[in-house]
Amino acid sequence: MAKQLKEFEVRPTPDDERLSSSVTGIDQNGEEVSINVVTERPLTLFLNAREIVTMMTIGDHPDLLAIGFLLNQGMLKPDDEITAIEYDDDIETIVVRTNRETDYEDKLKKKVQTSGCAQGTVFGDLMDELDGITLNENARIHTSALYEFSKKINTQPSLYLKAGAIHGCVLCKDDKPLIYMEDVGRHNAIDKIAGYMFIHKIEPDDKIFYTTGRLTSEMVIKCVKMRIPILVSRSGFTAWGVELAQKAGLTLIGRSRGHRFVALSGQDRIIFDATPKNAAPHA
Repeated sequence: MAKQLKEFEVRPTPDDERLSSSVTGIDQNGEEVSINVVTERPLTLFLNAREIVTMMTIGDHPDLLAIGFLLNQGMLKPDDEITAIEYDDDIETIVVRTNRETDYEDKLKKKVQTSGCAQGTVFGDLMDELDGITLNENARIHTSALYEFSKKINTQPSLYLKAGAIHGCVLCKDDKPLIYMEDVGRHNAIDKIAGYMFIHKIEPDDKIFYTTGRLTSEMVIKCVKMRIPILVSRSGFTAWGVELAQKAGLTLIGRSRGHRFVALSGQDRIIFDATPKNAAPHA
């Protein structure tokens, strides 16, 4: 049974001492300053007996990151049964075990390095799988909702506001942010959300995905793989990201700041019920 989500069901935990530390230096005047910096640590992922990848991550939600990564790389199927998740913080390793036997030696050899920061990769024939995915044509995003959830996200306490140098991804419905994850790589943040959706059986067809990062091919592919029909970013686009979004029928909205945005794909899903002239003031 799917979990019923409330607003900010999962939110950043900027006060978690494991996720940032204070470092002392000097500023432009030569005066001593102390600032917060995010942590970055390796996490080696195994699927059953096979080592898959070592990711650089802030270290929260390792189980969700592992499951989401495997799902978005096509190594874990939506109907797979996970029999165990074994995480060892001391050796920075996590093992996901499934009933189905897996062997991804050939797929691992065919990995493609992407523009995602912190070792983003697309494995094997992942991009070819987009042809078999149909996104919900009836999904809609109201401009009033876009302005509202953007304001809520940008004012929510976060590691970004505390220390910077981090990306955020948020699963939304209508004007409500539901699941807000952060990490040093935007692809890690989206994988954590994918893992949460898998565990809690969250339906994607009526959801909106918001990211602070660029709208690259990797972000588009992962969003389509998750079957989320609308992708929004406060950052810009890459040409390949736009091309893939148009091919997949994904609504792609970028440069979303205040009451401004640009949509380069799937514009039919946008309902203009609040224009910049009549929208409520934005924080």
